[in-house]
Amino acid sequence: MADARGIVMADVRLTLGTHDFRFDCDLPAGRIIAITGPSGAGKSTFLNLVAGFDAPDSGTISIDGHDVTALHPAVRPVSLVFQDNNLFAHLDLFTNVGLGISPSLKLAADDRQRISEALANVGLAGFERRLPGTLSGGERQRAAFARALVRDRPLLLLDEPFAALDPSLRAGMSDLLKLLHLKTGNTVLIVSHDPKEVRRLADYAVFLEAGEVRLAAPIEAYLEHRGIPALQVFLQH
Repeated sequence: MADARGIVMADVRLTLGTHDFRFDCDLPAGRIIAITGPSGAGKSTFLNLVAGFDAPDSGTISIDGHDVTALHPAVRPVSLVFQDNNLFAHLDLFTNVGLGISPSLKLAADDRQRISEALANVGLAGFERRLPGTLSGGERQRAAFARALVRDRPLLLLDEPFAALDPSLRAGMSDLLKLLHLKTGNTVLIVSHDPKEVRRLADYAVFLEAGEVRLAAPIEAYLEHRGIPALQVFLQH
């Protein structure tokens, strides 16, 4: 049976300064999809278009069969985790995670239960009153995952979320992401510069070069592809 359509970029065009981006792709739902390519290829721009932080000059963007091209980022069916985790230093973890449910922190009893469950799911049970500054880098990133979990959106976007972590923490966070994906069945887009991370995490991958999608394929076909020199350079790192 064919994969359900997750993210469709249809003739999307965007010019930012001197850079032109031209994205066409049809990505399946329910997969962990790595977004790869050399520096300046357009990886973060690709994510920003899906999230709504950038608006295309032309073309359409669809998520789960719905045209989201004109939708504000706040109402798109996405959650985001960034490299710097975006936690508020003066707020405890319970409050930081609660912001994922309600920016005004108007939380019902079941919302509070969801927050505690999300923290437990990422290995931070009992950390509700801890401040971000008292946590390790890996713990802060896990808290950011918990905030994404409580949003309960079908699409999770990650822009190099593990880049600042040491290798052992990166492996642990990759394992956690795979575990959470198994629980939620959501679609994950993760920007990565690390071929080992791509091999470990992804079951589908996109390769961007010079602002275009050069390849979008299941991970086996992506790893075996020999027709794109820049992809071979990336995979040999």
